[in-house]
This record gives sequence, C-alpha cells and structure tokens, in this order.
Amino acid sequence: MSNAKSFQIVSKPTGSACNIDCKYCFYLEKEKLYPNRNNNWKMPKEVLESYVRSNIEGSHGDVVEFIWQGGEPTLAGLDFFEEAIRLQHLYAKGKRISNSFQTNGMKIDKKWARFLKDNNFLVGISIDGSQVHHDKLRQTKSGKSTYSKVVEAIKLFNEVGVEYNTLTVVSKYNVDEAENVYNALKAVGSRFMQFTPLVERIAAQPDSSGLYLIKPDFIGESAVAEWSVPSKPYGQFMNKIFDLWAKEDIGKYFVMNFEQTMTQLVGGQGSCVFAEECGANLALEANGDVYSCDHFVYPDNKLGNIIETGISELAFSDQQAAFSKLKTENISMDCANCAVRPVCNAGCPKHRFATSSNGMPNKNYLCDGYKSHFEHVLHRMKYILNKMYNIK
Repeated sequence: MSNAKSFQIVSKPTGSACNIDCKYCFYLEKEKLYPNRNNNWKMPKEVLESYVRSNIEGSHGDVVEFIWQGGEPTLAGLDFFEEAIRLQHLYAKGKRISNSFQTNGMKIDKKWARFLKDNNFLVGISIDGSQVHHDKLRQTKSGKSTYSKVVEAIKLFNEVGVEYNTLTVVSKYNVDEAENVYNALKAVGSRFMQFTPLVERIAAQPDSSGLYLIKPDFIGESAVAEWSVPSKPYGQFMNKIFDLWAKEDIGKYFVMNFEQTMTQLVGGQGSCVFAEECGANLALEANGDVYSCDHFVYPDNKLGNIIETGISELAFSDQQAAFSKLKTENISMDCANCAVRPVCNAGCPKHRFATSSNGMPNKNYLCDGYKSHFEHVLHRMKYILNKMYNIK
C-alpha cells in the first residue's frame, strides 16, 4: 500500500467535452477512450453522489477539497453544481468543504458569478496574455476569438467578488513576450497568476486507443508538438516575470509558481511537478473511472471506478504506490550533481523524454529552462523569505 497521507482528485464532470477548441488541449482527445459515450458525457447523479461521499469519507484532514475541471465544467450546468453543494452539506459531517473550479470563461454570466461567490469557489480562469497571445491557440470551434468573453468573465468576477486566479499557458507563441503577457494580465485585473509550460509529443500513428498525445516511455516515431515551449526560452520567460514581480509587485500581485517554490524552501509542499514523488493527484472521469493523474489518463493508468471502490482505497492502492515511486526512478544522470535538484526533483515524469548525457531518453525536456530559472531566483527567494520571516 502507498504511504501517502493525503490526496486530491481532479474531477471531470463533463469528461473531455468542451465548448471551445484549444489547439494545445491535451484532454480533448480523451473522448476516444469512451467511444460509446456519444452525447451522454455529463457525470450521472449516482457518480456525483459516490464522488462526494467517497471523497469526504476518504479525506484524513478537516478540510475536504473538490476540484472541478474539464473539458469545460460549466457545460454540466448550474443545477449540477447546486446538487453537488447539497450533497457536500449532506455528507460533510462537520468537515469543511473547499471547492475550486477551472473554466474557459465562455459561459460565465452574472448568475454563474453569484453562485461561485456565494459558495466560496476558488476559480481558475484561462487566459494566455493579450488578445494576440490568447487567440493564437484558444479559439471557438469555428475559429473565432474567445478573448473578449474571458475578459468579460474576469470583470464579472471582480465586480461580484469571486476569488480567482488566471491560468496562463506558456507556448512557443508567447514565450518571448513575458513583459507583455504579465502586463496584459495585470491590465484585466488579475492579481493571482499561474504560468504553465506547454509540452506535448505527438505520435506519427495513434496507439491502440486512438490517442496521439503520448506517454514519456513511448518508443515509436513521434515529434514534439510545434506549439510546445522551447526549454531555455521558458526559463528566460519565468526569469523575466520574476524580475518584474520582485521589482515592484511583491505583496500586490501573486505568482503561484514563485509561492510554491518558496513553500518548498521552507519545507512545505509545493507543486506536484517538483515534488519528490507523484501519486497524490488523481483524476476522476465523468463515468466514475479514476486514473493515477490528470496527465496520465491512459488505459494502463486506470485504477478503478468509484461506484465499485472508494476513492481512498484507489488512492492508497499498490498500483498507485507503484506509479508514485516511478518518479524517483529512471532519473537522468544529469540530475545527479545538479545544484537545483532539491527543488526540481527532475520535474514531471510526463516530460522525461529528452536525451541525457549518456544517451538515455530520460532527461526532462524542460531541464535547461528549469535550471536557468532556479539558478536565477533561488538566492533572491531566500532573501525575500529571510526578510519576511527571518528564515535563513
């Protein structure tokens, strides 16, 4: 059994169903795993109730997290989430419930905003910088702009008082525009930001499930997706964001990437990407299937179904423990004496497919960027922490 003491699960109430067509979305093609779903993509009531009950019962702490993503979760409708809230109250048994919600903003109106505010949802809304940056890869299914709708949603959040952060994907197309991206986010009212590097490999031929976006151990013909962010420029992007933030925005604007790294520096739990092990972040599909990770929704990473097995039993299963341990194995030899390894831990296993110095395909694709970034910021972060908390 796994030794993990806690877990969280990213739920997909609409599966991979979405109302826009982001060119870089790794989850849209997951519909191929459920070819019989057709139009019945919404999480059934019995799965929702099993999820709510099992998540509360399986959580060890006093706070139980519910994370709603997609696809696009607003497609499930307000009534779905009203029922989720009702079930949470029903099964809470004195525990405090925390809800977070990731959206593209296209369906957000006053009613949605008021619901999210009244029920204390923390919302992540996707926006990739200015309109030029955003619309390059985030378009409607007919190829039209989505930017204005996102900005309208953010304005609504600011007016109503919804707690939110902006989620920005760093790709080939905005990586050289760090200052413009940062200023564009500030201009629309974002005070809490997160930046995620975009890296995908595409197989020349699909696997047996029809998936083209592949796991790191894939050995067939493949290529890095053309919109993926180059490694060194990604490090330079994050360094520029840090310099801008550190110069005049500390305490006024908050960048989750930096907060997570500083949390690690004081012994806390930062991003799962840089954790020593994986395994604490599972994914729940709309039909109740549970997978080892949001980024490893592949048939051989399926743990079971919550209608049949409780979430905690799946989270602490031998299969999940083995998945977790994999992160500590097959690490590039280039990591052995790397000064930033304690905060990097060789990054996400999904990205370990670049060639190491010994010719093995187990180096993290973003290694050079990560190293450049951490070398640039760590000593300054330690200085900030020392000033704030007298930590040396």
